[in-house]
Amino acid sequence: MRHALHCTTLALALSMSLVACQARQGEDAAPAKAATAAPKALPTQSVTSQNGPVTVTTIASGLEHPWSVALLPDGGFLVTERPGRLRHVSADGAVSAPITGVPQVWAEGQGGLLDVVLAPDFATSKKIFLSYAEAGPDGSAGTAVSTATLGDGALSDVKLFYRQEPKLVGPNHFGSRIAFDGKGHVFITQGERNDRPTSQKLDMLQGKLVRLNLDGSVPADNPFVGRKDARPEIWSYGHRNMQSLATDPRTGTVWEAEHGPKGGDEINLPQPGKNYGWPIITHGINYSGLKIPEAVGKEAPGMEQPYHVWEISPGLSGMAFLTEQPASKWNDSLFLGALADGSLIRLSLDGDKITGEERLLKDVGARIRDVRVGSDGKVYVLTDETDGKLLRLDPPKG
Repeated sequence: MRHALHCTTLALALSMSLVACQARQGEDAAPAKAATAAPKALPTQSVTSQNGPVTVTTIASGLEHPWSVALLPDGGFLVTERPGRLRHVSADGAVSAPITGVPQVWAEGQGGLLDVVLAPDFATSKKIFLSYAEAGPDGSAGTAVSTATLGDGALSDVKLFYRQEPKLVGPNHFGSRIAFDGKGHVFITQGERNDRPTSQKLDMLQGKLVRLNLDGSVPADNPFVGRKDARPEIWSYGHRNMQSLATDPRTGTVWEAEHGPKGGDEINLPQPGKNYGWPIITHGINYSGLKIPEAVGKEAPGMEQPYHVWEISPGLSGMAFLTEQPASKWNDSLFLGALADGSLIRLSLDGDKITGEERLLKDVGARIRDVRVGSDGKVYVLTDETDGKLLRLDPPKG
């Protein structure tokens, strides 16, 4: 009996020793679990500005040609990569695996997965809007927008919201920025797909700013509703390649900016039914150095002048307002990404009047693809590179 009791006791001791050993091995194998409690230090640098030093923090890197960033309420981000991936980036810079459920995109030339914006009711609906190049028959493609519900690592309830028609062959000029006016409408920019005459044709959606209701229907007060020779979605026309779009939070006015050809990048405040002239009027020429074949000059009857123009093209991309931050030295500014110039353009505003310009981040040496402004007045930008980065700019201190 004592022998049996001794064996049982010995077995129990050995078993407890083995469990303890396994527990210690498990702890040794996963030290990172405890380390996650301490946030990692993000790399920073200081750059100059007219108003003093600006702290630039690299939140994330290793993004492949990121095109758009949306700021999430929890401090994280959604970032599109042009090849067709949507990623979540946490506030401390952790980049997720690709989010599943993204619509199939046509990733050729300037096409791919493009803009991402949160729906006005995102806090309750988790709904997002995605723009992208959509494939068509015989190698054609066109701009499209879908809506989806954002989940944990996946999109659900993905629905086509808008489709540019007709689709055309060619890899350039998809436009694709999305903005809301706060009055129940969404605006979507359209490039003319590098087929210049389409901008003036009202039965085609290329080269147009489109305005829709939030359910995808056409507003009854759109300027061409009821005209058999025009698409009812059109708000304004005569545009080239609009890759900048934002709504002024102070007034609700929609601003857009577009690439000129070689010279003539411009800002417009598009009004319903107005013709903004491309390619009939322009401040630019072809990249070959030759005149635009259709152009008659810088002005023509019935065509609107740019609100602001750059004779030397910076290559405009994303756009964002910084307003309602009276303590900030950058209050009442309009920011635009510049691809060709490799800078972040800051325009000083007095109401709608542009009173000054400075170019930031030139020392970074990267194409700036997108810019967004947080509710705290900090500025976020994407660099368009194979190793693209998400940067945060802390404005100069007062």
